[in-house]
Amino acid sequence: MASFAPGSLGADAAAWKDQSLVGVQQLDEAGLNLVLTHAEKLRGQHRDVVLARQKGKILANVFYEPSTRTSCSFQAAMLRLGGSIFCVAEATSSAKKGETLEDTARSLACYADVLVLRHPTSGAAQRAAVASQKPTLNAGDGVGEHPSQALLDVYTLCRELCGGIPKGGVREALTGKTICLVGDLKHGRTVHSLAKLLASFDVALVYVAPKGLEMPSAVTAVVEAGTATQRSATSLASVIPACDALYVTRVQKERFDSVKLYEATKGSYVVDAALLKTAKPTCTVLHPLPRVDEIATDVDDLPNAAYFRQMEHGLYARMALLDLVLGAPASWTDGLRAWF
Repeated sequence: MASFAPGSLGADAAAWKDQSLVGVQQLDEAGLNLVLTHAEKLRGQHRDVVLARQKGKILANVFYEPSTRTSCSFQAAMLRLGGSIFCVAEATSSAKKGETLEDTARSLACYADVLVLRHPTSGAAQRAAVASQKPTLNAGDGVGEHPSQALLDVYTLCRELCGGIPKGGVREALTGKTICLVGDLKHGRTVHSLAKLLASFDVALVYVAPKGLEMPSAVTAVVEAGTATQRSATSLASVIPACDALYVTRVQKERFDSVKLYEATKGSYVVDAALLKTAKPTCTVLHPLPRVDEIATDVDDLPNAAYFRQMEHGLYARMALLDLVLGAPASWTDGLRAWF
């Protein structure tokens, strides 16, 4: 099993087999490039076939919090690799009877080859990975991290800003770019993982958040130790002209202690077509979704709007991740079979 040590997942595809991914700092630069180039290869396969690369393998999709994109994309990814899935929700599991996460993970490991876990508590994925002794992928743990989302976000940035994964990898694609992270940066596990993953690259990170929802010091400390630069701003309009990418997040109602505090904070920043007229024509707009009111619908049809393309990129990134931790077959001619 993985040691969860920083940089423990690198360029050796064989070394990924049976490993867990609970946080982005497990990935070194070569490991990140491996996942994204693998995603590009998988993208190259026709959509009207299912790959038999993981035929016979089973995914346990375990979600203790609501999800549409993450849950469905992991399910679709496993099916497109030729594997099977079963889904577990807290409301219908023995967690409602008081069973511990560790016991649930041990039980599911008896039936599945890989676990995907979303949980409201930070650190839950690592606990499950240790208990189950099966590869466990963190699909979001409270306000902690969301590593597979960060992988697809960087994949999206590379495709939107560079047209794909260049020979020099993520570094070549993103060097010199300014990326603005907007919204609830305190509770946003997607931005926590993304900032940490970009920390070792030559990018400029700009944080724009409502008062009280700033990026946590635990995240800024990781960025400070890397080569990326970071700064905070209060005015979104003032930073838009310099941005190459705008990563927008919703204010997370479910993380607030009171509805009154949430109501006073939501809608603090809204990206609309008028605002984007001040941006570079090539500035791309990302969002992990769901959105509430932070991106106006008049942005949807603009070429800048990448958030629906971002969703599709997530399928390939998660296919690549599953393929690696389950042991990717060496041959790309292994078992193509027709979609049925």
